[in-house]
Amino acid sequence: MSQARDPFSELSALKPAARRARLAPLEAESIRGIAPDVPLGAERLAQILGASPRNNRFGEHLGLRRWFSEQPGTGNDLGAPDSEIDAGALRLIAPDAAKEVADPQQWLFLDTETTGMSAGSGTYAFLVGIAWWDAGGLEVEQLFMREHSEEHSLLLALAERMAERRVLVTFNGKSFDWPLLETRYRMTRTIKPPTPRAHLDFLHPARTLWRLRLGSARLPELERHVLGWDRGVDVMSELIPSMYFGFLRGGAPEPLVPIFHHNQMDLRGLAALATRVVKLLANPEQHGQDALELFGVSRICERRGDARARDLYERSVNGNLPEETERKARRSLALFAKRASEHSQAEQLWARMLGSSREGLDAYEQLAIHYERRTRDCQRAAALVREALAMLRKSNRLGAIQPGIHGRYKLRFQRRLSRLERRIRREPAPLSFA
Repeated sequence: MSQARDPFSELSALKPAARRARLAPLEAESIRGIAPDVPLGAERLAQILGASPRNNRFGEHLGLRRWFSEQPGTGNDLGAPDSEIDAGALRLIAPDAAKEVADPQQWLFLDTETTGMSAGSGTYAFLVGIAWWDAGGLEVEQLFMREHSEEHSLLLALAERMAERRVLVTFNGKSFDWPLLETRYRMTRTIKPPTPRAHLDFLHPARTLWRLRLGSARLPELERHVLGWDRGVDVMSELIPSMYFGFLRGGAPEPLVPIFHHNQMDLRGLAALATRVVKLLANPEQHGQDALELFGVSRICERRGDARARDLYERSVNGNLPEETERKARRSLALFAKRASEHSQAEQLWARMLGSSREGLDAYEQLAIHYERRTRDCQRAAALVREALAMLRKSNRLGAIQPGIHGRYKLRFQRRLSRLERRIRREPAPLSFA
């Protein structure tokens, strides 16, 4: 029988004492500029990367800076979108953000590589990548923790950078990167966590804009299909923790080099994606590439109460939307028309949507409400509800509808039909002149 895996076995590699035991004192002193508890491959790693030790009052960490002017293989520059970013577009992403958010020189992109996939207290950010727009390109700085005792030095350096640029920009950073770093700051008990003036997380608008088309909102997929470039061979994220632990245990430094490259590519992709999203939200008619992008912008505008939403839905419907997405757009247009008391237009939109889909079932319900309350035609409303119930039974027999959805709509339609039939029975019989 195999031995159960100790969940803390890899974290033990973070203890400096384990590496001190591997080095004789004279051997440690022979490694120029590297403390005795740093892994043997650290100097070689610095040489490969062109990195160097950085010092502050908490000690050392490894630092690396590079400047990039273009997205790989496209010739498109990575400079800031404008001297001042469109405030209306930013309100769609962060409606309550401070005014600094419109200044691209205040933006600081951030991405971490960690010892685990959770943001719990046992997870360390061993590599923190930050970037900012500078001189028409993107300046990338990477802070690397060669071993556990360098964490304080790394976190202090990050705090200093965040004090210079107060708008944090991430991709899934609100859920992972920043909560993890806040935890690490608190656990130092000596370094106060920096407080960004605003935090822009571009995962959420990216999901709304492109997941319907791509089926995914992973950054490499967005780079390939939205930005038009392929990062090529890339390290798998799930392998990164074990590669770092191997280095801590005295392994060769070469396997860490692709992790630095991966982190750089994430930052470059994030910067380019942020520019693309902001331009698209600011001017979807000019920068939107297809009807699906217009539909995505429409959804974001609708959630934020932006007046452009209705017009953009109409433009997307007139484009080449997939059938399911077109139903969603028509449903939103019908609701806009209803709120504007344009009941005839809403009726026409709902009538074209009737079917077994969720939007089609909603259309049955809305039309029944329309006939019952506005035209006072309870007979017609009841006929629509019976038709909807028949469609539900058929879809359920064929297994074409989820049981939970079937049960919910069935109950709603049955209650509505019972009420309509009571009203019909109470209505006076038509006069006969025979």
